[in-house]
Amino acid sequence: MTRRLYVGTRKGLFVVEPKKSGWEIAQTALLGDPISMLLPEGNGTVTVAQAHGHFGAKLKRSRDGGKSFEDRPAPAYPEKPDGVEDIDPIHNTPIPWDLKSVWSLETGGADRPGELWCGTIPGGLFHSADDGESWQLVESLWNHEGRKLWMGGGADYPGIHSIMVDPRDSKTVRIGVSCGGIWATYDRGETWAVEGKGLRAEYAPSEQAYEPNGQDAHRSVQCRESPDTVWIQHHNGIFMSRDSGRTCSEITDVDPSVFGFAVVVHPEDPDSAWFVPGVKDEFRYPVDGRLVVTRTQNGGRSFEKLTRGLPQQHAYDLVYRHGMDIDAAGDTIAFGSTTGNLFVSDDQGEHWQAVSHTLPPIYCVRFG
Repeated sequence: MTRRLYVGTRKGLFVVEPKKSGWEIAQTALLGDPISMLLPEGNGTVTVAQAHGHFGAKLKRSRDGGKSFEDRPAPAYPEKPDGVEDIDPIHNTPIPWDLKSVWSLETGGADRPGELWCGTIPGGLFHSADDGESWQLVESLWNHEGRKLWMGGGADYPGIHSIMVDPRDSKTVRIGVSCGGIWATYDRGETWAVEGKGLRAEYAPSEQAYEPNGQDAHRSVQCRESPDTVWIQHHNGIFMSRDSGRTCSEITDVDPSVFGFAVVVHPEDPDSAWFVPGVKDEFRYPVDGRLVVTRTQNGGRSFEKLTRGLPQQHAYDLVYRHGMDIDAAGDTIAFGSTTGNLFVSDDQGEHWQAVSHTLPPIYCVRFG
């Protein structure tokens, strides 16, 4: 089947394919629907999550590469028991026990066909053992005392944005939480523990800056062939781990910025990673209005700015945490922005092609 890039936007799904003249939009689907997450599963199968706001979050699946879709069951929270208090520790507001948005979708591993993981806002992790026919809340995590320290960051409520299934052992799963740090299970969700020693939150009081639980890890990715290497784009820096996220080292010297949301790692080379930096906190736009991608090829010892084909003046693109992806071969990278710009590079970021400047705000991109 033709290589595809699936692009989820505020107003529908766009399927992009390589042509003789470069990457082009080949088809559209679900126009008008906000697509919060995508999961291409191979052989033309792709699951999409819709964020309908007042009408709720929903799932659909296509078996023909996005030409047609069928409704799928969405994860559902249990009814909140009487007398249970669930309060955001910073905002002092109740955490709802209902699905606000699907924020991450991953398969359960090559040795677990038909298994799926789903991370949501307000911080629940769901598991399906029957290819999405039904979903079960991972209660061992939801009921964990540590979850009571999670707080809303960019979203109003905590959310699970990253799910990393260890390719060597699918019982080992790590998740990234905003704001809750990096958590891991080694028994397919029976028990959980917070990891990420060394992560630093500059926004916290000094005595709490290195507390692992509560860290605002924007996005976490692991190298497919060397999964001990994990890259983390944090709210106030870039971090890298050589022991699967148990301990992390901070990288501070990156021009033009260490702030951002998206990160991808080469599937075979753990030392190569790409980021889209910006001005942090309330501003969130490219430094000096110049859109760049930063790349390291030596494990973070040095970085270079990749700019060829990217706008270098009056560019105010914000790339969300799921707005960047790398293909299985590690050569083609794509990213999309809130201003509707979609770029693809077939040479690891050396040159960029603008596929479109007029898409709706882009929430997520994934290769299929």
